[in-house]
Amino acid sequence: MGILNITPDSFSDGGAFLDVAAAIAHARMMASGGASLIDVGGESTRPGSQPVPVNEQIARVVPVIHAIRDQLGAIISIDTGKSAVAEAALDAGATVINDIFAGRDDPELLALAGRRAAPIILMHMQGTPATMQMNPIYNDVVHEVIAFLRDRIAAANNTGIEPSNILIDPGIGFGKTVEHNLDLLRRLPELKAFGRPLVVGTSRKGFIGKITGEDLATGRLFGTAATVAWSVANGADLVRVHDVAQMSQVVRMIEAIQNKSAS
Repeated sequence: MGILNITPDSFSDGGAFLDVAAAIAHARMMASGGASLIDVGGESTRPGSQPVPVNEQIARVVPVIHAIRDQLGAIISIDTGKSAVAEAALDAGATVINDIFAGRDDPELLALAGRRAAPIILMHMQGTPATMQMNPIYNDVVHEVIAFLRDRIAAANNTGIEPSNILIDPGIGFGKTVEHNLDLLRRLPELKAFGRPLVVGTSRKGFIGKITGEDLATGRLFGTAATVAWSVANGADLVRVHDVAQMSQVVRMIEAIQNKSAS
């Protein structure tokens, strides 16, 4: 799952792809590098970020989604918690909704996913992007994430979303300390009990930098590779990454080891 941020302020590549031509070139590079899905977002959700008006998000993402659909034919997801943004993106050619709020920011989003039969990724987050890293506290982060996801899956089912269209994401880095993130990664197999596809996003995140001592997000390639390898080996069905070509090699190696086959 390749990350395409159409934002001026994302933590790793803010401003790099605001131009439609630059965004398409990057999407093409990710698709050729092995991305099975391009995740397009028009609002940064880095720690401390502030909401972006719906109309601005739509203006950022819709031209890019149109172009990706027309030029690349790639599968596209829209990274948003707003139903109006999601609907505009689906109309433009996206087919998947990636919601870090799991339907809590805008209740109409789940209803939209149900009406459009769109697969949706439900993610756990404690707090909001503006506040989530101030002082995240859990008694047992894994049990609490599981309870949250169970509740959100039920809410999705109740709005008409087919169980087969629900994916789950533990929300690495979203309202978690370094230790919380490590606990979730260590215990990923527990999340497989839902029987739903598991999405994990660790790419270039701050907890990797704190462990490796790498201050620059773009310098966290090897730390990201370690977390991607671990996640796939422990049940992740989809990994959300910036460095698609490199992480595709990591995934292929893990799958070859698991399958005892080079093909």
